[in-house]
Order: sequence, then structure tokens, then C-alpha cells
Amino acid sequence: MEELPFKLGIHPINWVGEDVKEHGADTSFEQIVDEIQKLGLTGTEMGRKYPTDINVLKKELADRGISLVSQWKSVLFSDPAYREEELEAYRKHVQFLKEMGSTVISTAEVGGSLHFDPRRTPNEKEVLRLDEAGWQSLAEGLNRAGAIAAEHGLKLTYHHHGGTVVESPEEIDRLMELTDPSLVYLLFDTGHTYYGGGDPLTVLRKHYNRIAYIHLKDIRQDVLDEARAEQVDFVTCIRKGVFTVPGDGCLDFAPIFKELLDRDYRGWAMLEGEQDPATHNAYEYASNALNYIHSLLIKESR
Repeated sequence: MEELPFKLGIHPINWVGEDVKEHGADTSFEQIVDEIQKLGLTGTEMGRKYPTDINVLKKELADRGISLVSQWKSVLFSDPAYREEELEAYRKHVQFLKEMGSTVISTAEVGGSLHFDPRRTPNEKEVLRLDEAGWQSLAEGLNRAGAIAAEHGLKLTYHHHGGTVVESPEEIDRLMELTDPSLVYLLFDTGHTYYGGGDPLTVLRKHYNRIAYIHLKDIRQDVLDEARAEQVDFVTCIRKGVFTVPGDGCLDFAPIFKELLDRDYRGWAMLEGEQDPATHNAYEYASNALNYIHSLLIKESR
């Protein structure tokens, strides 16, 4: 692999689904981290198969030369009634990641989401978009959570995400406008950008100065088109296989990598596939993605 100025890692969601629990249900933690080590990658996120005991987790990762970069944290800041409780939970999350030596916190608002909002009922069909009061409450909560993260030397990186209230380019813009740039950063996700109706390169360029963390995910256009025609929800899209690793879908990563190299991005970037490993072997797809990235870097160096 050509030398990269930024750090390349991989998310365990390639092996074990987080939103679709049957994906990789029988995959072990040991298989995941052994294969990450075999791929030659040194960064991972927390996954649901990972041990929660800090000492055990530290040892297992250190033995393989792997760092824990981040962990997803759902928040419900758009509803003021939940904010103080949510901030206390966020503080505990920060303390865990600090102990693990992490640098960024993948953070996403779940209020209004069909799948992630605990207040929603199974018979509902649409994401409930935020009103002005909801946006203001979300921004206040994120700024306060970002200050907690900063106290401990970490950065809150907001994960715009399919099936949530911050999904489209316009919603990303709104969130960036309302939040403090010294406290709230952006987790730029190529796949979720495209899923939400945006152009990844445009969003990358527009918000580069707020980006502190990256997820590299590709999209299968035919699956997305079919899902849109059928008007299915976000989790059903995952089950259909809408996401894959870079180089296996419709996104052109060449200008994205060029932009990151030209701007000398120094943070972490995680490979993500989020597909059924029974039909899309995680190790093989990750290897193919690394070969694809290698080919892009060779072209860029010429």
C-alpha cells in the first residue's frame, strides 16, 4: 500500500451488522480482530461483539497492534425532556473512550428515526423531521456534549446518517450552521452522503474544515434505485445490500482521495461495507477495497 498521510482503519460492521442483527450473528470478536490484523490495518471502532471490560479489550487490541478509534453514541438531544439524562450518558461514553485512547466520538441524533428512536412505535412508516424548536434543542445538546468531549481531549464528530433527521445535504448544512465549530465536528460518510441525496465530493469540499473523521462506504446504485421505487425504509435497504466497500459500488473515490491528499487530511478513515458477511465475505471485500485504494494512490502519484 502506498503511504497515506491519514490513518486507514476498518469498522467491525463489515463482519457484524449493527442495524441488522442477523448479519454476522455467529461471527466472533476474535475472528474480526484477527482478520483486521491480517489486513494490516491498525484502527477499529467498537462493535457489539467486542468485550466491554476495558482491561480485556485493551489487551486483545494491543496484542494485535490495533487502536480503538471511536464508538457510536446515539443521542436524543432534540427533545429537551431527555437532554440532561442524555448528557450524563454521554459523559460516561467519553470517559470510556478516553480510557481506550480514542480521539473522536461518532455521535448521531436518533429523535424522529423509525429504527433508533425509542419513542417510535412499530406501525409508523416515516422519519419525523425536526421543527425549529427541535433543531435548536439538538444544537444546544450537541454543543454541550462537544464541550464534555473537549474537556477530555476528544472531538464530537456528528455522523449524518440514513433514516435519521440529519440525512440530506441541506440537513448537514443546517446542523453545521447551528453548532459551534470549536465543539461539534463532522463525521463525513461517503455512502450516507449519497444515500441522503448528496454528492460526496461536494459535501467533502463544503464542510472540510469541520471534518475530523471519515467513513469510506460505497453504494450499489441498482439496489438503491429498487429500494427507492419500493419506498422501503433504511434498515430494509441494508438487508437488500445497498451498501458495500469502496470500489464495489457506483461512487468514484478517485476525486475524494485526491481531495484528502491535496488537503493533507491527517485523521482516521474507516472502511465500511455494512452488508451480509454470509454472502459478502468481510475479509475478501476489505482486501479488494484495499487493492482498489492502492490503485487510486498509484494513479495519483503519477
